[in-house]
Amino acid sequence: MESIFEAAGERNLPPPESVNELRQLLTEYLWVEGDDRGDFVRLGEHALRVRTDDDEVDLAYYSIDDDAAVASPDRLAFLLHDTWPLPASAGGSETVFRHSVPVRTVRLAVPGTDCTFSVRLCWQSPDLYRNLDLNGAIQFPGVSLPDLATHLAVDDLGSHRWPHDVRLLRALVAPGEHDMGRALERYAQLPGYAPSPASRDRMPTHEAVHREMVGMLQADRPTESLIRLDTHLAQVARHIDDFFGFDQWILFDDRWAATHPDLARSLLRYAAHWDPYER
Repeated sequence: MESIFEAAGERNLPPPESVNELRQLLTEYLWVEGDDRGDFVRLGEHALRVRTDDDEVDLAYYSIDDDAAVASPDRLAFLLHDTWPLPASAGGSETVFRHSVPVRTVRLAVPGTDCTFSVRLCWQSPDLYRNLDLNGAIQFPGVSLPDLATHLAVDDLGSHRWPHDVRLLRALVAPGEHDMGRALERYAQLPGYAPSPASRDRMPTHEAVHREMVGMLQADRPTESLIRLDTHLAQVARHIDDFFGFDQWILFDDRWAATHPDLARSLLRYAAHWDPYER
């Protein structure tokens, strides 16, 4: 934000008297980088959203007042959640979670009342090679989180058409495993900012792609990496290095989402677009 204050001092800019005047000043003098800079500074009555990059990764930052936080928790709760991990409590099978956020669907089971969601916040998704404006979260209808590993650890002829994150998740699950905990522990052992087995785009057997994945693992998980495994929520913050910091992978099902609907909806939104007010 320093560029706008430097410009105000150097050019003796008058204080803005309205949101429109402030928007004009920010658009003209706030330094942002990117391919579509005209749309990277967004100001409303109660929230400023800015997108830029630091020549390495895309960045977004926000100035949000209390009125905005109270009015739109389903859009802002995840961005304003300032501790790790997310709360783990979850309801029973009678709980219902509804949302209107665009997500991708992978069908691993017959339709049912359960649904699991996958949100991976990474530096460079191989689907897009960017870390903002991702393709959206992935949902697995008919599958609860405790059953996800069982449904992934199969030889599915259509698996090569799955989104990259699902193919990566499948490779992390060992044959015969029935929970996601060890898979996320393996993810935390992967080096680099965009780890992925070379055969992900081909059609290897599950055993073969998992064997390749195991060969990529570091001997030990970095001590900085964090993992929290609960029945209906699994989350890992994988330490890349001191420059790039962490990426995150969060798996949750509808029982957790129904107990924390604002966190769940805002997390799904962030996986689809950098601006929580976009859709």
